[in-house]
Amino acid sequence: MKTKLITRRGYQQLQRELDHLWRTERPEVTKKVAWAASLGDRSENADYQYNKKRLREIDRRVRYLRKRLEDLQVVDYSPQQEGKVFFGAYVEVEDEQGEVLRFQIVGPDEIYNSKTVISIDAPMARALLKKQVDDEAWVSTPTGRKLWYINDIHYRSDDS
Repeated sequence: MKTKLITRRGYQQLQRELDHLWRTERPEVTKKVAWAASLGDRSENADYQYNKKRLREIDRRVRYLRKRLEDLQVVDYSPQQEGKVFFGAYVEVEDEQGEVLRFQIVGPDEIYNSKTVISIDAPMARALLKKQVDDEAWVSTPTGRKLWYINDIHYRSDDS
């Protein structure tokens, strides 16, 4: 079961995707399907076949987004979070070999197309929750447990 939390920015991105699919892409594809259908034999019409398939994909994604957006809970920054790792935190961690990772902890719907975020459901995020700077966190990985040190925690992105 996916966590139903999302950042405000992530929620707005999903809203924009839904809006684009419903108001822009779906009407365009619907016109293409109607045009291709008007040409006659649909069984050998590649335009019709492809656009009909695309229309089903759009409709499936629209249904998913509408249902998911209803279920999601937007989590905004709160000053009480300062100094500890919670949802929405930007965290820098370092392992014993000096490897440094920087990421934001976000909801599972926000992790696609970005290497700078991890899901709140990820083992790393779970291990870091409620920790402070200079705390240690043991993270279970496929190759065994690994120790990470927390170097930095903040709740404001560098670009905002």
